[in-house]
Amino acid sequence: DRLQEAHTVEIKYRSKRKRYEVWEENLKQSDWRRMDNWPVGMKNIGNTCWFSAVIQSLFQLPEFRRLVLGYSLPQNVLESHRSHAEKRNIAFMQELQCLFALMLGTCRKFVDPSAALELLRDAFRSAEEQQQDVSEFTHKLLDWLEDTFQLAVNARSPGDKSENPMVQLFYGTYLTEGVHEGKAFSKIEPFGQYPLQVNGYHNLSECLEGAMVEGEMEEAATPQSVKYGQEHWFTKLPPVLTFELSRFEFNQSLGQPEKIHTRLEFPQTIYMDRFLHCNKELIRMKREEIKRLKEKMVLLQQQLERYLQYGSGPAHCPLPDMLQYVLDFITTRPAPAVPSAQGLHAELLQPHTHLVDVQLNGLVTRNGNNLPERQDTKDIRAQPSAAALQPPAPRAVSEDELALLRPCLQRWRDETEQDMRDLKESIARINLSIEQMYCDPLLQQVPYHLHAVLVHQGQANAGHYWAFIYDQPRRSWLKYNDISVTESSWEELERDSFGGLKNASAYCLMYISGTVPRLAAGTGADGQLQREVEAMPPELWHYVQEDNWRLEQEAEEWEEEQSCKIPQMEPSPALELQELSSESGSDQSSVCAQRARCLSSEHAMIAKEQTAKAIANCASAYEKNGVEAALCEAFHEEYSRLYLLAKETPTPQNDARLQHVLIYFLQNNAPQQVVERTLLEQFADKNLSYDERSISIMKVARAKLREIGPDDVDMEEYRRWHEDYSLFRKVSVYLLTGLELYQNRKYQESLTYLVYAYQSNTKLLLKGARRGVSEPLIALYRRECLLKLNEVAASLFVSREEACVAQGISIVNESVIPCMHLMNDCEICREDLDAIQVMRNLWCSYLGREDMDEKLQLKLGELLPRLLECSTEVIVLKEPPKIRPNSPYDLCSRFAAVMESIHGASTVAVK
Repeated sequence: DRLQEAHTVEIKYRSKRKRYEVWEENLKQSDWRRMDNWPVGMKNIGNTCWFSAVIQSLFQLPEFRRLVLGYSLPQNVLESHRSHAEKRNIAFMQELQCLFALMLGTCRKFVDPSAALELLRDAFRSAEEQQQDVSEFTHKLLDWLEDTFQLAVNARSPGDKSENPMVQLFYGTYLTEGVHEGKAFSKIEPFGQYPLQVNGYHNLSECLEGAMVEGEMEEAATPQSVKYGQEHWFTKLPPVLTFELSRFEFNQSLGQPEKIHTRLEFPQTIYMDRFLHCNKELIRMKREEIKRLKEKMVLLQQQLERYLQYGSGPAHCPLPDMLQYVLDFITTRPAPAVPSAQGLHAELLQPHTHLVDVQLNGLVTRNGNNLPERQDTKDIRAQPSAAALQPPAPRAVSEDELALLRPCLQRWRDETEQDMRDLKESIARINLSIEQMYCDPLLQQVPYHLHAVLVHQGQANAGHYWAFIYDQPRRSWLKYNDISVTESSWEELERDSFGGLKNASAYCLMYISGTVPRLAAGTGADGQLQREVEAMPPELWHYVQEDNWRLEQEAEEWEEEQSCKIPQMEPSPALELQELSSESGSDQSSVCAQRARCLSSEHAMIAKEQTAKAIANCASAYEKNGVEAALCEAFHEEYSRLYLLAKETPTPQNDARLQHVLIYFLQNNAPQQVVERTLLEQFADKNLSYDERSISIMKVARAKLREIGPDDVDMEEYRRWHEDYSLFRKVSVYLLTGLELYQNRKYQESLTYLVYAYQSNTKLLLKGARRGVSEPLIALYRRECLLKLNEVAASLFVSREEACVAQGISIVNESVIPCMHLMNDCEICREDLDAIQVMRNLWCSYLGREDMDEKLQLKLGELLPRLLECSTEVIVLKEPPKIRPNSPYDLCSRFAAVMESIHGASTVAVK
């Protein structure tokens, strides 16, 4: 078997991939190692997300997986078929076998489908086979597999397609019956992916009903002139039933395709009985019943509408409301002494005279009273007067007449409300009858369960694809998004697949028969994965083992290279002390204490000017009572000063926490021991050795610090508080720098600082509202900066100058996409979602533009998938350069200036 031998040799000696080609987006081993038996992802090698979605959906069908991995051809068949198409199909099947084998047994988090994809791409590059859309790719893929399996079938039963496993699994038949030019016809046709129109339908059942009945014409075989549409009936359903949702249409006026974003719901289980030929007579009866019910419901709705839109001319209102208005009016207004109700009737009920006449006439007849005839109503309407311009009011109604009118109008209103309630209940009952028409147990014998949903996000010309696949053993939905496979939910599937909310919606639904148990298994079952790996052909098993061995080699190389890298870090006392403690073999508690003292020392050095001023203020106590009294006075005076500052109401232009670490501690209710030790260390700072008084106070403060034992202050807690303040200052510096750069229109540099400020600030806010800075402020300017930067990148891209285009793409790849990725990673707000959608829409609007050449459109096509779905890659945003403020006063003055500018002159509103 020369072809298979050659393929085995190719597997064995396939060139070793360079580490950079495999792990270029992944910096940690946890990012590319498979966890337990979790399903693996698939690498996107350039606009190939559609392939990942389709292949993952097929791979998770155990029967399909078994057929592919178990495929083989007798040697005589291989030798007798030499056409280009047959060779290509066999080669594709062999590459698919390798891919499936890796997906079963690899230790990698995701696999590379390059070899199989290259064969598909080569075929569609030829003149005879031009790419149309993803559906065409999927059809072609299944056609190739069908032809490949047919080679094996022909060896046993030449030309018998019914024995083809692909036909048995994916193909069914349907019967078409109808009348053409007065002649009845019927024909049976096969189908694979069944196409369904989306426009005009609300759910999958309506789509199917619309596809089953087309048009309306007389049935020639019926003696009566009974009209039926051309009907389709499924005569045989495949185990795997695939619906292709037509979400694209050609816009004749624009001369380009457009995507249909309307909402279409589909169930997790659908019963196909109502579409089967064997139930034709029953279904026809039910369709006639539904038609009759709908006609009745139209009449009832028309009657209800007459009550809801009562009146003539432009003035319409619900009849009960109008009657209540009249009742309220005549009840509260005193009646003038004019002997006629005609004025009331003409002016208040002028648009509604007919029904009022009928009711009043009936009342007059029953009571034997004689109300004045209305022969002059027409004259009153025809002769406008000054009185007609006044608010409606009765000119003459006696108490007896009002007593007669009130019960009449009251009864009329009650009867009207009852009629409306009856109509609404009748309509609701009919709706329920229609909805439950097919809930007959006799029509729930052929269940199909949703297996996979293939989703497209974007516009007609470009976008991103992923799949939701139900994992039977885990009893949960999984989202397969290129290299990422994550646990999902039906709620997320509805949000991303039904459409109508954003530009993401399902374009393909894959259901599996509930009567074929082997279709519902999966790789997650206990022992199932290992059994399938062991059952693989030997050459595939060895291929998987060799690839796993290569993974270990790549991991070792990666670790060696990482160990050779010397990080260039800014030296800090904390780092030096930590390294020193590790060299001396100190225990963990000692390291913690050293780091805490180091951080406290840093904060003391930042506040040394304030501490020096406090020491200067206690000069009198030092001269009179000695060094201990001076320290005590300075300590209490400084504590009182900081305590009062901490209690001041903050303003947008002033954040007292930036002035001193203790203000931060006091506002966040730090333990008293932490506060007192921190302040004592301010006076023990070695940088205070300005004069004899400062040195003396420093020595006494250090002696008191040595007296504080481990039981007095928890050094781990002490360290955490000082780490939080260090992070708070870093966030503040990043925020101020980002805002200053934003105001100077340096959006790319600004965005980096704002993103890092937001990420670090989120960690602080988890501990308390005053631990960090204003989250809405950072989020607002991060969003505004991202929008501005995206506009800059887009304008560079459409300039069509090569250098500008490259710069625009670089900005999107290095800044815009990583920022969008980070925004999507956390709980995203509505404003950020809208901003991301605005940016995506801007880039999608460039699709098909006549002023953009083919080369530019190609670059746009490569960029769009990453923009439309940026959560599939491990993306790292470069950390901004470190900035250290000289003193708290510098930081506070910068803060005040920037905030004054924002709240005063900036056009961006801060919530």
